[in-house]
Amino acid sequence: MPVDHIRYDILVQQALRRMVRDVIAEVGKNKSLPGEHHFFITFDTTAEGARLSERLRAQYPEKMTIVLQHQFWDLKVRDEEFEVGLSFGGVPERLVVPYEAIRDFADPSVQFTLQFETLAEAPGDISEEAASRPEKSPNAKRRPPRQEPAATSVPSSPLKTRDTSGKPHEGPQPVPGDKGGAEVVRLDRFRKK
Repeated sequence: MPVDHIRYDILVQQALRRMVRDVIAEVGKNKSLPGEHHFFITFDTTAEGARLSERLRAQYPEKMTIVLQHQFWDLKVRDEEFEVGLSFGGVPERLVVPYEAIRDFADPSVQFTLQFETLAEAPGDISEEAASRPEKSPNAKRRPPRQEPAATSVPSSPLKTRDTSGKPHEGPQPVPGDKGGAEVVRLDRFRKK
C-alpha cells in the first residue's frame, strides 16, 4: 500500500476545523445565530486546553456535547479555541473548547454534520518544516489514539437529527469501498434533500 507522505487526512481535518472556527466566529461577531441555525458540538474533555469546572469534568470525564442555540453568552473566539458561557442545570458555567478537541460538529437545522477522527502522524511522515516548528497540536500530549480494525464503514454519530419528513437522520452513510480499508463517503449525504 502506498504511503501518504502529504497526509491528506490531516490537511482535510485542519481545513474543516478552520471552517468550524469561522462559523463560530461569525456567530460571535453577530452575537446570535442566523435563522434556525444551531450547533451541537461534542468535544474531548481530556484534551489539552479544554477547560471546564470540576463538577462538569466529573460528570463528563471523556467527552461532552454542548448546544449553542438560544441560551449562551460571552462567546469569545480565538485562533486555537473558543470560550462560551452556558447554563447546566440552572448553574452558569464557562467553557473553553480548543478546536482540536472537537469530535463532532452538527447543525441539525440544515442536516450538516462533521465527525473528526484522532489522527496520529506516522514517524518519518512529517515534513522538515513541520519538524522544525514547535508542536502546537493539543493531541501531542494526549493519550494515544485507540486502535480500531480497518473497516469500510463510517461509524454513525450518536447525534440524531430529523429531516423535514420527520424521519431520523444519523449523518453521512458510507459507500461500500474496496476490501483495503478505504472509506468513501458521498458528499450528497451532507446536502439537504
